Amino acid sequence: MNRRVVVTGLGTVNPIGNCVEDTWEGLCAGKSGIAEITKFDATNFRTKIAGELKNFDPLAFVTPKELRRLDDFIVYALACAEMAILDAGITIDDKNSERTGVIMGTGIGGLSTVEREEKVLLNSGTKKISPFTIPGVLANLASGNVAIRYGAKGPISCTVTACSSGNNAIGDAFRTISHGYADVMITGGTEAAVCPLTFAAFNAMRAISTRNDNPEAASRPFDRDRDGFVISEGCGIVILEELTSALNRGATIYAEMSGFGSTCDAFHIAAPPPGHPGAVRCMQLALEDAGMEPSDIDYINAHGTSTSLNDLYEIEAIKQVFGDHSNKLAVSSTKSMTGHLLGAAGGLETIISVKSIYEGVIPPTINLDNPDPGCNLDLVPHRKRKKDINAAMSNTFGFGGVNAVLVFRKFHE
Repeated sequence: MNRRVVVTGLGTVNPIGNCVEDTWEGLCAGKSGIAEITKFDATNFRTKIAGELKNFDPLAFVTPKELRRLDDFIVYALACAEMAILDAGITIDDKNSERTGVIMGTGIGGLSTVEREEKVLLNSGTKKISPFTIPGVLANLASGNVAIRYGAKGPISCTVTACSSGNNAIGDAFRTISHGYADVMITGGTEAAVCPLTFAAFNAMRAISTRNDNPEAASRPFDRDRDGFVISEGCGIVILEELTSALNRGATIYAEMSGFGSTCDAFHIAAPPPGHPGAVRCMQLALEDAGMEPSDIDYINAHGTSTSLNDLYEIEAIKQVFGDHSNKLAVSSTKSMTGHLLGAAGGLETIISVKSIYEGVIPPTINLDNPDPGCNLDLVPHRKRKKDINAAMSNTFGFGGVNAVLVFRKFHE
C-alpha cells in the first residue's frame, strides 16, 4: 500500500522568528538570526555567538509548573505542535486518535537539564536532584509530551541521528502514513543545545565559527572565507496527512511529500568522504521513491553548514546526481540566516522547502561574498528569487555518516 501524503500544517520557533509567518518574512528579507550568546556567560569560550530564540514566551504554550519541569527542547516541541495543529485545523478525538501518531527528531535531547542537575548533585548532594531529571533528558519525551497533550494514540517514535534527526523523523512519518499505519502524523525536529558543554565540545573539535566580531556574517555556506557552522536552537514541526483525510476536511495543502532516502557513509564519525557518495545514493533513493527524474527538481534546500568539507562535497554530490541539470537548479542554504539547528534543522528546512513550493519564492544564501571555486552552482546569493517550483529537495547529513533526503512536490489532485 502506497497512499499519497500531503503537508497540511506548519509550526516553528527559531532564531529568525517565533512563528511561520515571521520566519518566512525574515528569510525572504535575508535576515540573520545570529547574535552574541545570552543564555550563559561565554567570556571564556572561543565561540561567543549562536542562533538563540528571541522574545519567545514559553508561557504562551506551557504552564509555569510545566516550564519548571520540562527541558527547553520539549517546550519548543509543544509550542510548534500547537502551531502546526492549529494551522492544519485538525481535531484529535476518539474518532481519529488511534490513527494519529508522533515522530520527533532531536540530536542531543535535554543536555541543559543534564548540566543543571549535575551541578545540583555535585554541590548539594543526591537528595536535591529533581525527580523530573530523567523525563527532561530523554530524547523521546518531546514525542511523548506532544502525544500526551493531544491524545495521539497511534505510532510514536523518536529519531536520534545527529543533524539528520528531523529529516529522518519526517521520512519515517511519511512512510508510516504511506504504508497505512496512520492517517495523520505530527513530526519534525527540536533542539535546545545552546549551553556551555555544547560549545566547549564543538570548540574542541574546531567545528564552529569564531567570527565573534561579526555574528550576522558568521554563517557563510559555500563562501571561501567560511570558518565553521553556527549552533542554533529551535524547532520545526509539520502535520503530514493522508490525502483523502485532508481533502475530506477541506484542509489547506501546502505540498505533497513524495520521496524519502536514507543512507550511511560508513566512513568517519564526523567527516564526509570525498565526493560524498552516501549523499549521492541518498538523493538518488529519494528521487526513486518519489518516482521522479533529476530534471523534475527545481530547488534544493542544501544542508550547507558553512564547513569546508560539507559544503564542497555536497556540491560535488549534487553535480553527480543531477548532471547537466545541476546548472539549472536553484540551490540555497538557509543556514546562512538561521544557523544550524542540529537535530531540528530538518524540521525547519522542511517548512522552508514546502513554503518555497507554496509561495513560489526561494530564500537566499546570504554572506556568499566570495564563493568557493568548487561551489559553482546557482546558490541564490544575497537576495530571494521568485520562481515557480514544482518540486523541491531538502538535504540533511549528520555525524556518524547518516544522510536523509526528502522530496516534496506541488500538490495536484
